[in-house]
Amino acid sequence: MTMLRDPSVKYSPFPQVPLADRQWPSRTITQPPIWLSTDLRDGNQALIDPMDAEKKTRFFDLLVRCGLKEIEVGFPASGATDFDYIQNLVRSGRIPDDVTPQVLTQARADLIRTSFDSLQGARTAIVHLYNAVSPAWRRVVFNMEMPQIKQIAIDGAKQLRDNAARLPGTDWRFEYSPETFSTAELDFSIEVCAAVMDVLQPTADKPIILNLPATVEAATPNIYADQIEYFARHLPNREAALISLHTHNDRGTGVAAAELGLLAGADRVEGCLFGNGERTGNTCLVTIALNMYTQGVDPGLDFSDIDEVIATVEYCNNIPVHPRHPYGGELVYTAFSGSHQDAIKKGFAARERQNDEKWEVPYLPIDPADLGRDYEAVIRVNSQSGKGGVAWVLEQDKGLKLPKKMQASFSHVVQALADQTSRELAADDIWHAFEAHYLASEAKRFQLVDWSESHSGPDRIFAGKLTIDGQTRSVSGRGNGLMSSVIAALGESGGPLMDIVDYSEHAIGHGSDAQAAAYVECRTADGRSLFGCGLDTDVATASVRAILSAANGA
Repeated sequence: MTMLRDPSVKYSPFPQVPLADRQWPSRTITQPPIWLSTDLRDGNQALIDPMDAEKKTRFFDLLVRCGLKEIEVGFPASGATDFDYIQNLVRSGRIPDDVTPQVLTQARADLIRTSFDSLQGARTAIVHLYNAVSPAWRRVVFNMEMPQIKQIAIDGAKQLRDNAARLPGTDWRFEYSPETFSTAELDFSIEVCAAVMDVLQPTADKPIILNLPATVEAATPNIYADQIEYFARHLPNREAALISLHTHNDRGTGVAAAELGLLAGADRVEGCLFGNGERTGNTCLVTIALNMYTQGVDPGLDFSDIDEVIATVEYCNNIPVHPRHPYGGELVYTAFSGSHQDAIKKGFAARERQNDEKWEVPYLPIDPADLGRDYEAVIRVNSQSGKGGVAWVLEQDKGLKLPKKMQASFSHVVQALADQTSRELAADDIWHAFEAHYLASEAKRFQLVDWSESHSGPDRIFAGKLTIDGQTRSVSGRGNGLMSSVIAALGESGGPLMDIVDYSEHAIGHGSDAQAAAYVECRTADGRSLFGCGLDTDVATASVRAILSAANGA
């Protein structure tokens, strides 16, 4: 079996929605929706090994810490495991007063009764009723016509009403889903939902939740948005309903569909942390919430310790979060490319000079620190990296701020090492390469033992004790400054003839533990550039070491 040359003989394009004056394209998201996590129900039923009570409890506690106020805790009619967990959750007092548990049930009298019983004793709770309404399900699954499908929804709504009256100690709320809404006739979905509302008699003060699921994502997100806007415009008694979205990711656009659905007038979003769920998964609540955050909108959810969230989700689901998953993945704030690294490095440098909190760092749409990440892994070095990445690692790890030309020179050393090892280079690898190239005295031609300085009129005289080619020698040189006198001493002792082109220095650390870092660029008689670095608690000694470092590079 191979892909068809003409897929149109097998697949048809999804029809457009008759909505010529659509309003959603000109809107923006300015406030968060009501969030519902369905990790413990939709997410759980999609796992190879469903969560046990310990994992469900751990996941529930995480959702509460993240700020979820509505949590679908299970499908109690599916079996004793879910029923017992939900009853124990209610009785344990673990549910905060501002958190509402929700359960899902098919439109069958016995299943609905079991669902209410599982939540008995809850302060408030949502019972979520559903039945499929689209043509394929009507024909293939149920062999029913529209009136029969509508009657299932009506009978289910009556069961919701009657069971709520049976257990008056709980403040019951209702949710109804015309399952497979995304592939159903819009007017029929509206008709069924209106019939359910006629039975339950919701009000603006106590609205019904109408969930409009993309049970199977079958069209581009703009069409789903059209469906939502059309539904909202034509639903009778719209003010007595909260429109909820439950998008799946079959086409890879579940997040986009939910975002456009919010623009189209929806009030609520259902999904899972990091998008777990049937087939390709549900929409990712983390992604949607942090997308809002990057636009200056408080999502009302707290992911300030994203790594702790990931650790819990991975433990409970036994599914790893992809390293490239938006916002949470291990590599999403990491740059290997040289041009990316250079831009990020410059962005952080510019941020240090800012007088406000506005975030504008190239390639980073969000500050990793807002999610509890540090900057150590923002730039990582391999054979694709450039001078900016190498310099960033040295600055972050060792506090060294290499001059730009020295960055370029040292990057060739790192490039050679990366090509040789054929792997990513850790900060220690880069530091050891820098140390060996510029700082280590062993096996270097010129090594500092001791030195002093004196003045003779306008001249400075350097008197030093150096190890040269393995032998300790006393040397001296005269110049108009310390560094020129060191170069003169080297020249008189068989060292390279050099001129100083550039010099810079800075402190590393503060107080009594501070060190001086000195950098020098020299040019030899034949036009070669030599770079040196010296580190010492004394800045003058650091500059002497930098000159010797450059000479050793000859």
